[in-house]
Amino acid sequence: MSIATLVFFVIAFIAVFLMRFLKMGTLLAFLLTGILAGQHVFGLFELSGTWNFLGDLGIMFLWFNIGLQINMKRLWQLKRTIFGLGASQVLMVAIMLFPILTGVTQWSLMATIMIALILAMSRTSEHLQIFIDRNQLQTNMGRQTFSILLFQDLLSIPLLAMLPVMTGKSINLGASVIDVLVMSVGLILGVVIVAKFILNPLLHLVAKVKSHEALVLAIMVNIAVWAVVLNLMGLPPALGAFLAGMLMSETVYRHQINASIEPYATLFLAFFFIVLGMGINLPFLMAHKWMVLAGVVGLVLIKFFALYMVARVRRVPAKEAMLMSIILAQGGEFGLLILQTMKTNGINAIPVTHQEILTAIIIVSIMLTPILVALYDQILKVNRFCTGTTDKKLSERTTDITPTVVICGFGRMGQIIAQMLDAEHISYVAIDGNVDQVILAREHGYNVIYGESNKESILRATGLKERKTRAVVVSLDDEVAAHEVVHTVRAISSRIKVFARAHSLKSAKELLDIGAKYATPEIIESSFTLGSKVLANVGLSENKINSLMDYLREDDYANVGKPLGVK
Repeated sequence: MSIATLVFFVIAFIAVFLMRFLKMGTLLAFLLTGILAGQHVFGLFELSGTWNFLGDLGIMFLWFNIGLQINMKRLWQLKRTIFGLGASQVLMVAIMLFPILTGVTQWSLMATIMIALILAMSRTSEHLQIFIDRNQLQTNMGRQTFSILLFQDLLSIPLLAMLPVMTGKSINLGASVIDVLVMSVGLILGVVIVAKFILNPLLHLVAKVKSHEALVLAIMVNIAVWAVVLNLMGLPPALGAFLAGMLMSETVYRHQINASIEPYATLFLAFFFIVLGMGINLPFLMAHKWMVLAGVVGLVLIKFFALYMVARVRRVPAKEAMLMSIILAQGGEFGLLILQTMKTNGINAIPVTHQEILTAIIIVSIMLTPILVALYDQILKVNRFCTGTTDKKLSERTTDITPTVVICGFGRMGQIIAQMLDAEHISYVAIDGNVDQVILAREHGYNVIYGESNKESILRATGLKERKTRAVVVSLDDEVAAHEVVHTVRAISSRIKVFARAHSLKSAKELLDIGAKYATPEIIESSFTLGSKVLANVGLSENKINSLMDYLREDDYANVGKPLGVK
């Protein structure tokens, strides 16, 4: 290993540590690493073919990840907020930016529309963490912000469809708009059809193998296939990766796919932002620093006022509207991704120098977010502005389901428990790793997802939350997996009670030792049920039978197996 490589990793570590300490996120840390390692600072590496290849992989993964978030069912469930507040926000910002961009540039009409729209989009990866840290994700404000971001994810479809239009295939605005609309509708319809009739059966076969490696490779093959197909059609490969994500979001395996690819997420994101940082022309930006500064101030102010006006028109309280506007007022990595995709595909919709300036404006605006949020908190402390009503928690009917109970394993025991919960109208989500079982259960109306319930990311994907979820039921056949689930739930929260199925008395005691609230040895309880019937048949009274059962269950079945009677 060379000294340059060692220094590179030290820089990356320090950057990540510093950015996390300042609550600016790891993406900026990778970007800073690329800038420092690039030719304009320490000169550790140059943008070689290898680095460009890694950057292309990062672009593919980012587009895949955005596509994976666009689930039609979820969009339909939140359609009023998404297409109301989300569309209004983007449209208002774009309308305010469009005349300014038209006045200061000589871009084509389609290019100006596209840049106005990508600047209207906000940061989609880490800004929700601000709400989580503030315990505000499940408030009206958190839901409205989440809906805005879902609309922005949906908007990525026509924006990606605009890229091939930029290559000059359409010569007038009317034809360009038709091209974009046709391609967008075609993508959505194609995704639903292909996912249902082709991808679901293929993933069904992969899932039956029960191999994590096979599923990850299936994901990568899916990305590569669609990237190649669209490239052969003369379209950007990034559109293929995005399409691959959308396809997989429409399958029953979406949660497991998200969990399987998650370990590689940081790596691919790092590739993209490091290469992006290495490619930034610092001398050029320093020569145009006042233009960049003016762009940052203008972008943040315009987005803040547009967002605030839209929120207030929709009767969002002033305090909530101000925080929403501050958090969403910066640019986003989607804009960086579009600009980089244009650059790598040779789409010269706007001059390269303008792309450099826009990239710098978006990056600096992202860095301002934690500073502006801290300023907002200080303003609240002195009670000068934004006095208003406190956040109201959402009812379960207006959010994605936050289950009261999570059931891990959906065999006979899991199904019976689900029926009992349904009968009392108690919300639940069940997880099972048998794809045939999941499909059959969903056909019968059970709320079941496919996944490995011993994975923390899968449990969190069900909506499991410390203050909302009351219990986790572990009804798995695999004892090792059952123990892993208990450990995982305990790592998430020490307050959620775990009720576990055990195969034997020894297994039940082990589950109790590692944190289960209650563990039932199924063989013993089945024996109790059968034995009670036998005793009743030979003439014992119900009270005597209940007394015997209570005695045997004392101290976690401590009396089972002892040659003792009950008086």
